[in-house]
Amino acid sequence: MKNLKKLLAMGVVAAMGVALLAGCGSSSSSDTADTGTADEGSAAAEVSAEPEETEETEAAATGDGSVYWLNFKPEADEALQDIAATYTDETGVPVTVVTAASGTYTSTLTSEMDKSNPPTLFVVGSASGVETWDDYCLDLTGTDVYNELSTDDFTLYDEDGKACSIGYCYECFGIIVNTDLLGQAGYSLDDITDFDSLKAVADDIHANADSLGFDAFTSSGMDDSSSWRFSGHLANMPLYYESMDDGGWADCPAEIQGTYLDNFKQIWDLYITDCAVDPSTLATGGYDSEAEFCNGEAVFYQNGSWEYDACSSALGDDNIAMIPIYMGVDGEENIGLCCGTENYWAVNCQASEADQQATLDFMYWLVTSDEGTQMMAEQFGEIPYVGAAENPNVFFMNAQEYMDEGKTTVDWTFNLTPNVDDWRAGVVAAMNQYDASLSDDDWANVETAFVQGWAQQYQAAYGE
Repeated sequence: MKNLKKLLAMGVVAAMGVALLAGCGSSSSSDTADTGTADEGSAAAEVSAEPEETEETEAAATGDGSVYWLNFKPEADEALQDIAATYTDETGVPVTVVTAASGTYTSTLTSEMDKSNPPTLFVVGSASGVETWDDYCLDLTGTDVYNELSTDDFTLYDEDGKACSIGYCYECFGIIVNTDLLGQAGYSLDDITDFDSLKAVADDIHANADSLGFDAFTSSGMDDSSSWRFSGHLANMPLYYESMDDGGWADCPAEIQGTYLDNFKQIWDLYITDCAVDPSTLATGGYDSEAEFCNGEAVFYQNGSWEYDACSSALGDDNIAMIPIYMGVDGEENIGLCCGTENYWAVNCQASEADQQATLDFMYWLVTSDEGTQMMAEQFGEIPYVGAAENPNVFFMNAQEYMDEGKTTVDWTFNLTPNVDDWRAGVVAAMNQYDASLSDDDWANVETAFVQGWAQQYQAAYGE
């Protein structure tokens, strides 16, 4: 999988490298943009936006050499608590992991940084995050953990060239397929190469759902636990293609044209009509698309590499695969999966020197030791470090296969969204209105939310 690290990085360098420094995003929004990398309906342990100060967190700020990691991935909390305990048992160094509740990372980080025991390890996952937290970021250049990176394309720098944060994992997303059900319907992955072929297969499955015992697509719930899949990940597709028309956005444009919103409508219509769920009910939520897919109720499920464990456990590796998100754009038969990251480590330079060094040592151990690399592979997937453990995730293997075929990896262009939470909220509201009517007039509101909403949020973020 080492080749995958290199090729994935090449695919996302425009959105992730030094050029991101001028990118969009409001510091009032989540710097890590809660893209939904947690499982839907996850019951993983979370803390409130105002974690209480405890003896453990107080210890993490002392000069005794300890670590306080403010984690933003709730689904990884249990594993991180275990690995922290393992490290403490082996080294005697106290490691405290506090996990921010989903969607509250920025507010939690702001609150914690104002306390006497601030985090020593935290996430700075975007250009706006660099601007906001630069004064708290240790220059990681030349540190042992930095020297273990297999690529520099997952590193965020400030204007002076300081390495403020380094990627600790990256992910991919697309349309997950139950290949067993696809075969039962009389098709194979080879039959799907673009939107027209995807639609033909999905339409046929939906038309015969009663006799087959399953439908084409899982539900596309639009509550907070699911809407990010569409206002973030699906919306990435029209943004990506428009960016490519402009030569690839190095930073966020003040305005977008919405050139590919007709294509966005095509794939969205397919999702919500070739499905067992009434589109007018999507806004109220309550659906569990992961369970629907894992229970064999549908063939197609838009989500990402973080779903591997659930899908593999339920269906087996031989019965799952991930294909690109097609929406009827010329040349789309030559694209691969959407690959990128918002997961970056930063070390608090305002912590004591002893705590800084303890934190750097812990990070190095995570990406070099057998225990650390195994946990990182299991919890986060691919990590951009030379000592990374072999990753069994089928979806990353699919990403590599598309690359080997010469397909173009799709950048995470949505990372450039201005005031990301507010922009997405506007898009979701407009999509809900459309879902209730399926009228062209209401789709026009979706286009307005995309295009005018983008300009408005850019103005709100930068006032330019």
